[in-house]
Amino acid sequence: MFNLPANTEVNKALLKKAIFAMFGLKAAQRDHFDEDISRLVISHEITTRSVPALATVDIRGIYVVTVLLKRRDFDHRNIELLTKLIPQKMVIALLHNEQVQFAIFHERLFFSPWQPAAEASLPLNGLSLDDVWQSMVTTIGDIDIKDGNTLTEQITLDEQQEKLRKLIAALESKMRKEKQPRRKFELHQQILKLKSDLC
Repeated sequence: MFNLPANTEVNKALLKKAIFAMFGLKAAQRDHFDEDISRLVISHEITTRSVPALATVDIRGIYVVTVLLKRRDFDHRNIELLTKLIPQKMVIALLHNEQVQFAIFHERLFFSPWQPAAEASLPLNGLSLDDVWQSMVTTIGDIDIKDGNTLTEQITLDEQQEKLRKLIAALESKMRKEKQPRRKFELHQQILKLKSDLC
């Protein structure tokens, strides 16, 4: 499954009731979680034992958790909650009607586009588990690491750039509606300054 080596397959069910009990979720949280998620399974465990060719630096293991969804328009907060409850390096494979979307948490939660489950793959790129993790984050999150940045630095930079783009779009909209020439000019100057800060 997902083009991962057969040695990594574990297919161990994660019972929702056990998760609820272990982490003491409130009734409202349990109901909300249950509205979206049908079943959870640890489908793969990527370690130096299951893939001996990989070295380990900081990361000891990466788990693939397959989540069977009841609906495609699920609440992303349920997946974020799952990543906070289970303090492991995890790739979450969200399955619904033969389609899959991967999710991964590194600094923040990233989602891949939906794709046919039969064609989906999680390639093991790199010589160590740390390299594999970075590759998975950049692939799922569609992150392009530039100028010698670390993965974390690039994520922070991308978030700042996205905030700038949203601010520029809001100011451009405000400028189009502005009637006073002087205020319109001030907004234009602000926009030019912000655009110069974009990479």
